[in-house]
Amino acid sequence: PESGVVPPLGSPDYSREELVAEMGAALLCADAGISCVTIENQAAYVAGWLKVLEEDSRAVIIAAAQAQRAVDRILGRQPEVG
Repeated sequence: PESGVVPPLGSPDYSREELVAEMGAALLCADAGISCVTIENQAAYVAGWLKVLEEDSRAVIIAAAQAQRAVDRILGRQPEVG
């Protein structure tokens, strides 16, 4: 988190961060040609994500954008200026 404070396990903020992390991992795996075989582990987070997504329909779009920014930073890519 930007504040440096880790949200409590199971909280909506924790679920949002996990959604961003899982999306980022999926993007990195796709970029590296690694098949993602951890479906069982990812499924454990779905309940938390669903609550967040029910409360904020934009959460998945926001999480995807944050994940892409993180992946771009990890891979040393410059953001496109449009």
